[in-house]
Amino acid sequence: MNLAELDASEQAACVRRGELTPAELVEDAIARIERIDPKIRALVSRLFDEARAAARAPLPDGPFRGVPFLMKDLGATQAGHPYYAGNRALRDARYRAPHDTYLGARFRRAGLIALGKTNTPEFGLQSTTQPLAFGPTHNPWDLERSSGGSSGGSAAAVAAGLVPVAHANDGAGSIRIPAAWCGVVGLKPSRGRVPVEPTSIGRSFAGFAITRSVRDAAALLDAVHGHEPGDLFRVPPPPRSYVEELGADPGSLRVGLLTRAPGAVVHDDSRSGAEEVARLLESLGHRVEPEGPPALFEEERGLRTWVLGTLEYRMCLRGLAQSLGRAVTPDDVEPFLWRVADPEGPAIPAEDFLEAAEWQQGWATRVASWWAGGFDLLLTPTVCEPPPYLEDLALADRPFELLDRLGPHMAFTEPFNVTGQPALTLPLHWSAQGLPIGVQLVARVGREDLLFRVASQLEAARPWRGRRPPVHA
Repeated sequence: MNLAELDASEQAACVRRGELTPAELVEDAIARIERIDPKIRALVSRLFDEARAAARAPLPDGPFRGVPFLMKDLGATQAGHPYYAGNRALRDARYRAPHDTYLGARFRRAGLIALGKTNTPEFGLQSTTQPLAFGPTHNPWDLERSSGGSSGGSAAAVAAGLVPVAHANDGAGSIRIPAAWCGVVGLKPSRGRVPVEPTSIGRSFAGFAITRSVRDAAALLDAVHGHEPGDLFRVPPPPRSYVEELGADPGSLRVGLLTRAPGAVVHDDSRSGAEEVARLLESLGHRVEPEGPPALFEEERGLRTWVLGTLEYRMCLRGLAQSLGRAVTPDDVEPFLWRVADPEGPAIPAEDFLEAAEWQQGWATRVASWWAGGFDLLLTPTVCEPPPYLEDLALADRPFELLDRLGPHMAFTEPFNVTGQPALTLPLHWSAQGLPIGVQLVARVGREDLLFRVASQLEAARPWRGRRPPVHA
């Protein structure tokens, strides 16, 4: 039995049936990592001794008991694990996570065993994973190309068969972009579906995972969703488990198709991928119309971009200073972060922040109101282009040129972080060069159930299970 071919649900079933032990799953995954990861460099930390000990000890009786997985080295943490966030200063300080975060604890309760931490751009601020502190993660479909970001290490690891599922998170597309470029499944849940940390007040951040199959995404969301006391954002619980939505009839849905992007040129492969899936949806009985939220194309205010963007970068520097226990210098971070944050630049007035935040809230309302007009789903390309070459994005010494190059990658994804809507990318199309082209579906807030119904329809109609990249375990 080649365990690299089994998704997490089947591996867990093997443990429940007594056909495999958690220790056997862990040892097989370690062997795959040691054999394949030197080619793709998805991991930045290995936790093999800890994983072996966990596999031998009593495990929580969760739905994924004994299944090996990987934690992204950013966001959710498990106590005692290395935590570097793609940053050289944290790496050199050998910083360790002080506690389990909410999601880290829920992964443990689900029975998952962490074998290591995956690569990420510094503080997750780029749509490609090639931090100066650890070097690039290579796409298993073409080792010269980007695996995406910021969850590029997790996406590459799942695509290459190192593990069936890996932790990921998403503030502007960081689950969906790498999942699209690596040919795997990436769900960004609704805001409030999966708890973030108690101090978080940001509207855009979502934590979850990257998976190989739709059923793994559904079963994992069943395992980790739900509120914590005092959560700032909440959504109603689903009426039944997400696994029960797989194969359920979604009815005939009204789907908008949007293949042009605000502020980005859309590559022919990305456009044709979405159009092909539109035809597939029509063949399944859905109505597809060339429509999308008009508010996506409103002229963006410079104030919003400068204020909110600059504050995000400056908060990264402040958080790093708190972790290190000292002031941060330019030598502690990449030129990209230091130059764009402009920490020695002018202070941002509170009034400017409030004005920008209010504009953003009004814009989010205008975008989300499109679904209230009778549409069930929006279909788009996930990213405006196929995975680019790593060399073309190696612009660490030209921060603003890099920012301009990466910005368009988020054109189809970031809006739905701001609105808080669930969005799912599926590997339903491949280019003539054999590169995966992800296609995104967006639903109303709280309607992950509808995404799973349609996704299982599409997976059955055009299965990707047998498609494997050239670099695979």
